[in-house]
Amino acid sequence: MTQRVELATVMDRLAVDGLVTEYAVAVDDGDWEAYRGLFTADGRADYRSAGGIEGDAAHIAEWLARSMQLFPMRQHLIVNRRVRFGILDQDTGDTARVQADYINPMRFATPDGASPGADGGSTAPDFVCGGRYAFGLVRTDDGWRLREVVVQEKWRRTPVPASS
Repeated sequence: MTQRVELATVMDRLAVDGLVTEYAVAVDDGDWEAYRGLFTADGRADYRSAGGIEGDAAHIAEWLARSMQLFPMRQHLIVNRRVRFGILDQDTGDTARVQADYINPMRFATPDGASPGADGGSTAPDFVCGGRYAFGLVRTDDGWRLREVVVQEKWRRTPVPASS
């Protein structure tokens, strides 16, 4: 492998890693316009294993915007990223697969709609889930974009009901 090819591979890895990070930040910040912009025109996401839906990026962004109102505090941590570049329809190196683990602590909205901790109360997460993402990416004229996101939730911890 030449130095030029090695450098291009490193640059692609950095770009793909950055896209996965932008995905997490868009969801955590509730920036649904940015979320939609991370996908190809035919991009899709599948959140069914976590109790969600599957569909095109625009439809998923609308669903997430409604669903995430329950959790005004959320922070995706996406780790153990495994990046593999591939071939799509005889194109060399223009696709990538990323498999990455996640942990996602969240806090439920308060009954009065205030943000957690606004009244000096706890901001500790009361809902935490974890699992694995499978990202399918493709190189476009605008750079790397998501073609597919599949969530495989493996576990969750929810609030323990108060005992009577």
